[in-house]
Amino acid sequence: MPQIWMTYDELATLNGCSAAEARLQALHLSLDRRKSRDGNTRVKLSPALMGRFFETIREADVALDDAIAALREAHRQMSGVLATEQESLRRGVA
Repeated sequence: MPQIWMTYDELATLNGCSAAEARLQALHLSLDRRKSRDGNTRVKLSPALMGRFFETIREADVALDDAIAALREAHRQMSGVLATEQESLRRGVA
């Protein structure tokens, strides 16, 4: 099973709360905590929190995929317009 460790700020973002509330949640859930070399305390996510984290990544990927698809479609449409205009210019039609 993978381990995911987050700072209180990262956990707060995941849970939609403040860092202080995230710290209280970590204490309430008895999550493992460690002080990292960078001075930040990190908590190890429980399986339920890891599931929530993975779900947010999946949602972000879908949004990114949709944005890429929209850009490709816009490019295709613009390329078609440009090709039509260039063909008209070659034929002398303005």
